[in-house]
Amino acid sequence: MLIKSRVVLGSAIALLALSACTSKDASKTAAASQGAVAATVNGSAIYQKQVDMIIKQQAAQGMPDNAESRKMVIDNLAMQTIVAQEAAKKGLDKSPEIADQLEMTRLSILANAFVQDYLKTNSVSDAMLTAEYDKFKTQAAGTEYQARHILLAKEDEAKDIIAKLKKDVKAFDALAKAKSQDPGSKGKGGDLGWFDPRGMVPEFGAAVAKLEKGHFSEEPVKTQYGYHVIMLEDSRAKEAPTLEQVKPGLTQQLQQQNLKKMLDEMKAKAKIEMVAAASASASASAAASLPAAASAAASADASAK
Repeated sequence: MLIKSRVVLGSAIALLALSACTSKDASKTAAASQGAVAATVNGSAIYQKQVDMIIKQQAAQGMPDNAESRKMVIDNLAMQTIVAQEAAKKGLDKSPEIADQLEMTRLSILANAFVQDYLKTNSVSDAMLTAEYDKFKTQAAGTEYQARHILLAKEDEAKDIIAKLKKDVKAFDALAKAKSQDPGSKGKGGDLGWFDPRGMVPEFGAAVAKLEKGHFSEEPVKTQYGYHVIMLEDSRAKEAPTLEQVKPGLTQQLQQQNLKKMLDEMKAKAKIEMVAAASASASASAAASLPAAASAAASADASAK
């Protein structure tokens, strides 16, 4: 979100600076609608509401709203205005490439404005949250396990460990520290702590779920990482977090789903004609960027709440 905000903010500043290069007559006409002036640069105005907009963007990123921050914003706008004025004197604003960039900036700002307006006017209802939470609880329910494991590279090595454990199960800790090839758990005697088996590779999760408390796997469990010898320490029912605990994440998820659905519907109704191979490639990139920006906006809006 911070990157997105800076992109939008930078684009806005660029447009503001370039707009300062218009004629004096146009500036006078605009002054009536722009309101209070915060500063002037060679006769071109920097308006207070422009400064306020940038300060608001910065405040969302944790920066303070004080006299020093406002002076810094005005200084930056003034410098960009000066440079933009020099660019206009050289006729760079007449360049087709610059005109294309300005148009893309305009489209980006309008698209982001539309997304923000959609988020404000299409909030997630309590009924939608409750329904999504019910599905989440079903998925989150189950059993979680506390287990240890010893990871070996070869099946014969795992079988040798199993043979030793059959003679002395208490040797598991020492064997894990000496033989396991899992650097994350080796130093802890193979202890993996509490985990949901669905978060493990399928073969490992299935093997753990079949074990009884205090027992170990009597056949090596093969996964993509090697061969495991697993001991189940304990198990317990997994409690789903409350609605209040997961509400921000669920709200964000629903916002993104609703936004994507709306964008997909808009695209389906639009008449999109691919003119050439190069145009098709460019259009595909542009079409992909809007849902990405929309998703980031939905995430940011939910986080802000």
